[in-house]
Amino acid sequence: MADVDGLLADAVAAVGGAARPGQQRMAAEVAQTLQDGSHLLVQAGTGTGKSLAYLVPVLAHAVVAGQRAVVSTATLALQRQVLVHDAPRVAAVVAERTGLRPDVALLKGWHNYLCKHKVAGGYPAEDEPGLFAASAATGVDPASPAPAGAAPAGPERASLAEQVLRLREWAEETTTGDRDDLVPGVSERAWRQVSVTKMECLGQRCPMIAECFPEAARQAAREADVVVTNHAMLGIAAAGSPNVLPEHDVLVVDEAHELADRVTAQSTLELSAAVVERTARLARRHAGVNDETLEKAVALLRQRLEVVPDGRLPEGLPAGVRDAVVLVEAGSRAAISAMKPESGANAQEDAGGRAMARSAMVVLHEVAERLLGDGVAQRRDVLWCERPRIGSEQPRLRLAPLDVAGPVKDHLLAGRAVVLTSATLALGGTFDPMARALGLTLDEERAWRGLDVGSPFDYPRQGILYIARHLPSPGRDGTSGQALDELVELVRAAGGATLGLFSSRRAAEAAADRLRAELDTPVLCQGEDQLPTLVRRFAEDEATSLMGTLSLWQGVDVPGPTCRLVVIDRIPFPRPDDPVRSARSEVVAAAGGNGFMSVAATHAALLLAQGAGRLVRSTGDRGVVAVLDPRLATARYGTFLTRSMPPLWRTFDGEVTRGALRRLATARAGAEA
Repeated sequence: MADVDGLLADAVAAVGGAARPGQQRMAAEVAQTLQDGSHLLVQAGTGTGKSLAYLVPVLAHAVVAGQRAVVSTATLALQRQVLVHDAPRVAAVVAERTGLRPDVALLKGWHNYLCKHKVAGGYPAEDEPGLFAASAATGVDPASPAPAGAAPAGPERASLAEQVLRLREWAEETTTGDRDDLVPGVSERAWRQVSVTKMECLGQRCPMIAECFPEAARQAAREADVVVTNHAMLGIAAAGSPNVLPEHDVLVVDEAHELADRVTAQSTLELSAAVVERTARLARRHAGVNDETLEKAVALLRQRLEVVPDGRLPEGLPAGVRDAVVLVEAGSRAAISAMKPESGANAQEDAGGRAMARSAMVVLHEVAERLLGDGVAQRRDVLWCERPRIGSEQPRLRLAPLDVAGPVKDHLLAGRAVVLTSATLALGGTFDPMARALGLTLDEERAWRGLDVGSPFDYPRQGILYIARHLPSPGRDGTSGQALDELVELVRAAGGATLGLFSSRRAAEAAADRLRAELDTPVLCQGEDQLPTLVRRFAEDEATSLMGTLSLWQGVDVPGPTCRLVVIDRIPFPRPDDPVRSARSEVVAAAGGNGFMSVAATHAALLLAQGAGRLVRSTGDRGVVAVLDPRLATARYGTFLTRSMPPLWRTFDGEVTRGALRRLATARAGAEA
């Protein structure tokens, strides 16, 4: 291995940074992991500079040892930072020191690239959104944030025809076909007009294969020293399709605390009468297949699902529903067999439509087979019925893996050196919960170790954790009047500058309404505009407050005085009727463990750590994290939860807290005078 300390010092200088002990220690530990082929969980607090800490040893090792590395990020923003900002600078430093320049490539799911053959008319026009929004076949993780520059919601959005026209013009000039290079972006429906999934692709039969953007990206990845990808791709690999990634000896997962949920989401499937109906229509329209069994399946599935209650189905498919799914399996199997490749003058012309129809039918068949399998009986899968709360959508069956630790271990960890990093990996002061969730404890061939390299922030001096111990415990009826009173007084003392993190949309809206009624500072609420727009407005105006739900708990990076108060309305336990987590809790309890602590408390600890982490984002930040749930102080599990949060100075005294906020607000006003 090259001199990691020297490489890191040069890389830090190249980006205009300063030496950080935590970053140096992390880089040394990552280098050791690459040498011995072990597994490393490394917690690196905000401000550590963890991207450089893993990129320096990984890029150097890739060219010196000739071992390809895959680096996965959870967000598009981090992916772009690694690819555009950090990796090129590190590659230049490695090249200068070793004489070998690492080649870095980007790899995404097939659907993220424009298809030139579809733009040229090789596929029929899409008349509706994708059939399986969460299908592993798409290679798109529905839990991921929208692509950079995604089209805004509301009346400002261009018409579908205008968006498609712009896409066709862009197709003539783009060199990557990457959706994220299109700014401003377009809606998902517009993008479907110019893209295909991997299963819909014609492959070597495509007349424009030489110009194929996703194929070019895969070829670049096969030749690169380091491949940057995303957790959605890891989810596809863990679900049993490891070939979506090139062969590699090293895996680095940034924001690793999100990996288990991303893999679960990628492996979750659904079935409804509407899905079967749309798939049958595609087969009829584009492949000339009209299967009566599928028509019967649609009617029977719609009828039987209407009487299935909302929630988990621990005994598996009810008998009547099973009959309908049997018809779906038989009809889709027959339809696939009937979709023989055509020959003759129209074969090439119809190939795109037939590929779309076959792709949808294959996915439908796979869904039906898995629903009819023994996964629920063997405690591998969790099944539930989901009845839409609003709108005209029909009930649907959903099936998710009970545990993803095994697939992660088998398809992602086994046989390679692995670095898993995040600012929140040690929950309750230990790495064990995360190690179990990510399959590290199942790998008997390679040892794992956990390391906390700390943070450059002085949390006890920079922030206060205020627990409103005097308030009543939260109930099912939303935020109490006393908690809203407390919220108003805290925001008033802070002069705005508040990020409110709530357990539900209703609670966030109630808080926003109350604040607007009693204060004269601006208050924003999630749902009133695109989230990036709301966050930007919040960051630009120090007096503004922003109330929101789960998507604000993670990833919001607003350093400086515009966020000096973070309010958390209640401990973010999962809903009691969450089918996957309730099933996981039962399994732990049946094995003699504490299901609540292993599942619900661990989930809450991770979110609390992420939510509280929104406060201190730079060495100059000062402020308060206020938790309006007294159980954090009074319940036996409270210690486990607080040990997962940044070590802020703790108090139960509201007046002390409000006094500190008033002094911060006054100091800011004086500085601006």
